Amino acid sequence: MKIQQDAIDLQFEAINEDLPGLKWRRVFDRHWPAYSEWFVRQSVLSSPTSSMGHMALRIYMPKLLPTYEAIVETAGGGGLEARFLSMWRPPFYMNGCTQALVTGAEPSLVRNYDYSPRLLQGTWLASRFNGKRVVAMVDFLWGVLDGINEDGLAVSLAFGGRIATGPGFGMPVVLRYVLEFAETTAEAVAMLRSIPVHMSYSIAVIDRKGNHATVYVNPNSPAEVVERRVSTNHQHEVEWADHAEMTNSIKREAAVEKLLHASASTETVVCGFQIPPIYQTHYSLKCGTLYTAVYRPLDASVELVWPGSVWRQSCADFQDGVRTIRFNDGDPAAWHSTFKEAP
Repeated sequence: MKIQQDAIDLQFEAINEDLPGLKWRRVFDRHWPAYSEWFVRQSVLSSPTSSMGHMALRIYMPKLLPTYEAIVETAGGGGLEARFLSMWRPPFYMNGCTQALVTGAEPSLVRNYDYSPRLLQGTWLASRFNGKRVVAMVDFLWGVLDGINEDGLAVSLAFGGRIATGPGFGMPVVLRYVLEFAETTAEAVAMLRSIPVHMSYSIAVIDRKGNHATVYVNPNSPAEVVERRVSTNHQHEVEWADHAEMTNSIKREAAVEKLLHASASTETVVCGFQIPPIYQTHYSLKCGTLYTAVYRPLDASVELVWPGSVWRQSCADFQDGVRTIRFNDGDPAAWHSTFKEAP
């Protein structure tokens, strides 16, 4: 196989650690220099203090406060670290993403995460921060991009396609809260209605009974539950035309709608997520597909999928490991992966 010179290798690491400890600290040490540089460059003059972030968590997600404090302590207890890890009023950032809720005998959540391979953290974390097993792809070092808990509740996020920002949390910490303390879609929706967010997101939620919701959350407006099983990077309509065009948001939405007929199986949907226009390769534009995640609430399992490769874990059986994926801009065929056990 020919590998282009602009190939980018991305390491995905699976870590099983119930509480923040040596494994999580190793992840922190690896990624903190890049995160802190970005955070300071984007927000140091306007970002809230660590005490403001602490207070916001106390008001809106009080049950998560002990976990946050443990995370900050494990990170060294510094003020900059505390501000960053609270995810209260973080800098503006955006990604791509396609999400589908599959109903029927085997409910599932299927999503493509689209971003630059140079910017993804790549940590797959199994934890028991509050006694409940949570398996999630991590962002902001402990927040959740997508994940599932042992009750079979699965969630994922996609940028909602609006430039507007407001006082609120970064969505990854909100989804962390949901997976730590909710058991059902109804409980998750109630939480999403009660917590302010700083940017627009479309949230996909499904539970073990197949109850599901797509929730549009926005700064300075109430969360809205919509009768949709598909979400890309716009909500009711396109508001940011350039971003929607760059990420093929309308084309991806239409393609997924065609996949989700009444009898569509999870396997059929996953296959569709592996080909254009849903599967994207514009990595230099920060909208290439980095992984497909398949969440199966019935057995609380998840698969990370790449063309020709599947990595399966579950809440009941999660193993440490490392997988390296090589991405090539604009070339969906020129990739390969290697797998090895973590030391």
